[in-house]
Amino acid sequence: MATSRNLVRGLRGLHSQISYQSISPLSQSAFSSRGRIRSSPAMRHPRLGAPAPRHFSTSPLYQHGHVHAPKPGEELHVTFIDKDGKEHKIAVCKGDNLLDIAQAHDLEMEGACGGSCACSTCHVIVMDEEHYDKMPEPEDDENDMLDLAFGLTETSRLGCQVVMTKELDGLRVKLPSMTRNLQASDFGSKS
Repeated sequence: MATSRNLVRGLRGLHSQISYQSISPLSQSAFSSRGRIRSSPAMRHPRLGAPAPRHFSTSPLYQHGHVHAPKPGEELHVTFIDKDGKEHKIAVCKGDNLLDIAQAHDLEMEGACGGSCACSTCHVIVMDEEHYDKMPEPEDDENDMLDLAFGLTETSRLGCQVVMTKELDGLRVKLPSMTRNLQASDFGSKS
């Protein structure tokens, strides 16, 4: 077991091996000219001279998807048709995407990649061609992921890429009967 004296000797030896040019000026100030490690004044308690207590902090809690209830008069409506054919009409805000809306309302839309357009598990089928034509053209990344989607149709889109606008008010989308989630473990060697 190392004693504190052996620890100090080891640190002095380490100090002699490190050139001051290889460490930052802040770290250099922590070493005295005799090779002893000293704590900086900022790390000491102002009155007691003892090490200052460390504080614990956390970041604010965010709920999944950041979907909020729309203000009265500003609501847009989207209808999800689930795998069983049941319709779910939901009032949403401008700027919300279909993946976040579905997950916030406990509909069966996986979104395995978290909405980063890296899977096809949020695949939806737009029921009305009129609404489909009002959507921006899919980017290449979205088209690549749609190629992996189960039950692909001419009006298929990824829910994470469909952002609600006033033009899409009244949108109706159907959730496919299955999704395909390709994972790295699916491609591992099989014994």
